[in-house]
Order: sequence, then structure tokens, then C-alpha cells
Amino acid sequence: MKRRKAISLFCSAGIGDLGLKANGIETIVANELLADRCGLFRHNHPETCLFEGDIWEHAQAITEEAQRRLHGAELFLAYATPPCQGMSTNGQGKLQAEVDAGNRPAEDERNRLIIPAMDVICALNPRWVLLENVPGMQHTVIRTEVGQERILDFISRRLGDGYVGCGEVLACADYGIPQLRRRLISVFTRDAYGHRYFSRNGGTFFPREERSRSHSTLRDAISGLPALDAREGKNSRIDFHPMHWVSVMSDEKYWWISNTPEGDTAYNNQCVDPRCGFSANPGHKETRIDGRWKASKAIPIVCEKCGSLLPRPSMVDKATGTRRPISGFHSSYRRMEWDKPARALTSNFPFEASDNKVHPEQNRTLSVYEAMVIQTIADYPYEWISAGKPASRSLIAHVIGESVPPRLVDMVARKLVNVSSHKVAVREPATLFDL
Repeated sequence: MKRRKAISLFCSAGIGDLGLKANGIETIVANELLADRCGLFRHNHPETCLFEGDIWEHAQAITEEAQRRLHGAELFLAYATPPCQGMSTNGQGKLQAEVDAGNRPAEDERNRLIIPAMDVICALNPRWVLLENVPGMQHTVIRTEVGQERILDFISRRLGDGYVGCGEVLACADYGIPQLRRRLISVFTRDAYGHRYFSRNGGTFFPREERSRSHSTLRDAISGLPALDAREGKNSRIDFHPMHWVSVMSDEKYWWISNTPEGDTAYNNQCVDPRCGFSANPGHKETRIDGRWKASKAIPIVCEKCGSLLPRPSMVDKATGTRRPISGFHSSYRRMEWDKPARALTSNFPFEASDNKVHPEQNRTLSVYEAMVIQTIADYPYEWISAGKPASRSLIAHVIGESVPPRLVDMVARKLVNVSSHKVAVREPATLFDL
């Protein structure tokens, strides 16, 4: 039986491609800009021809190599995950700050990388097109040869009338992934049965009845793993898994975290002086100024009743020699909650100041292995080896934070394969008697 063929554009370290491989889809050609991501991709997908560098420069070569490897056969899938920094909420905030400061132009060129990607895709005429990105992509406008266009409108126009499809925001938690991560999944197809499936389901490839009503929680995902502590000698269980370890915290940070309840931030910690125990000290506040959220710098760090130092993030100002609060949002130094899915992982998950990434009860952040479990990477064979050497923790954290959970790609790829194979029923349109 011949394997279905795919190309993978903006493939990063090949995490999403694990979901394709799980469904018998072979990535024959890929492209990635960053050398360290390419090293990981090559180690884990050695059968793929990988073009390292700017897709603007390699578009023609990618197309020609894919055609050569197809030998006249059909390309089943074009899979693309364009860079999202210019589309994400965080990315837009940082971009606007740089624009306001006069350090960069208002247009983010990364958003226009979809243009050479579509040159490749249209030349290869795949049966299916799958794009994955942040939800903000559905509203992002780029400069094209016809003027200003929404990216999704540009994609649809370039593909032409032979394709049907759209972009849909899917919640990872709805598909058994223990994480509150939302992704824009855009699917287009020229498959005849795919046309019928899309139209008979009211313009969706992902009917709501297929989504889970009971979400996998953090407790389901990591509660059974060996305990760790951010103290020297207790912070590692590499005998269990090479990636199950965390950094050692300073005594001060450990004090803040050890007094933080599940689901709360250290900024709200109360007096721990046994002679006082006052619990009504004002907590963290955020204000919205000129359309942007600003972290409060007026959080009290000493108890209003007894004057004792509170276990809240603070530091000694070198200029004045006085202690002051560390500015941060309510999500910083915050413990996760056992009985909810994790918040979306970012590349900063190894740091206690990151967004909701302190362990629910143990005094530490998430280990790399726990992040792999939450991101579902641990469900697939993958090695953190680049150019013959173990990848750095920094690289691993960045790759995990920027990747799509492979289980989500696995689910989408399975749907595309099953629709193409007529293994998914096409519902008849509703009649008057169904209304």
C-alpha cells in the first residue's frame, strides 16, 4: 500500500509532523528557517528532504524537489505552520511597543511568509491543505499583489474555486489534550467527498458533536509522576526520565512559592509571621491604560498589621538600597490547578515567573518531561538530539512553547484520511421535520 505524501512548511523541529506520521502520511519535503530547529527535525525525520533557510529563497527548489519525489503521483497534503509572533496576542503587543518606539515598521514581514508558501502549494495542487496558527491569524491582514487582504481570504483566492474550506478555532482541551490552548486550524480540499462532507456539515470539518465534554485535567496528566522539589539534590529524577528535572530556586523565591496556595499567585500571599497571621493585606491589581494591561507596582510587600516582610515577589533596589515589589502580572508566580487543564504552554514554562506554570502543590516549576506530557509530545517517539548532540534546555523549551500538540495534528490528519477514504459518514441536510 502506497503511503500518502505531504510537504511541511515552517516545520520547526518537526513536532507537528509526528501527527502526520502516526496516520501513515510521509513528509517528503520540508522547510525551516532556524538551524537549531533543523537539527532536531533532521534527527527525527531523516527520510525527509529538508530545505534550511528563508522560504522566499527556497520556494522554487522546494516545489521542484517535491515534484521529483512524487514521480507524477498526487500530493495528499500540504501542511504549513507560518510564524505566529506577528499574529499572537503577545506578538502584537511587543510589535506595537516597538512600532511606538520607532524601532520597527508597522508591517510585520513574517505575516507575509504565507505568500511564498502559497506559491509552493498552488504549484503542487495537493488534495488537502492544512494550516495551523494562532486564532489571531483569522483577522490578520497582509499586503498582497491586489492590495490589503485577510490572510484566509488570500489563501482561498489563491487556491481557487476547486477548493472548499475555512479556518476554525479549535480548543485543544476539546480533543483530550490537557491544555487550554486554542489554535486556528484551516483546512481546504479539492477532494470530491471532502466537498460533500464540508457542505453537509454546515461548512465545517469538525462538527461539535465530535468534541469532548469532559476535559483531561492536569491531575489526569501528571499527578502520578515522581515528585520533585526545587532544592539541590531533590530537583531531579532522571532515573525515571532524562527530562524529569527542574532548576534549583533561590531561597527567596522558594519562600514565595512555598507559601502560595494552589491556583493563586505569590503576589497575594499573606503574613506568615506566627505572631500575626494577618490575612487582609491588599493583593495584586492590574489596570488598563491606553488599551494595554499594566501590572501594578503598588503591591504591598510588608504586612499592614505587623510590618513583617510578606512572601511576595520583591527585590532590593541597588540604587536606593530599599526593597520594592517586582512588577508582574497576576499570572506570574502562580500555581496551576489540579482539576483544570493547564494553561497554554509557552517557551518560558521553566521559569516560576511564567504564565501559570508553578506546580499545583510541589515547590517548583514544570519539568521538561511534564511539559512534553501536557503538549502530548511524550505520546510519540521523539528524541531531543540536534547535530548529534543533546539539545539545550533553552532550545527544548522554545520548541515546546512554539509547537502545536501533535495529538491535535494527529486528530486532524486522521479526519482527512478518513474523509478521503469515505470512512466518515456524510450527514444528509436537515429537513423541515428536523427543525
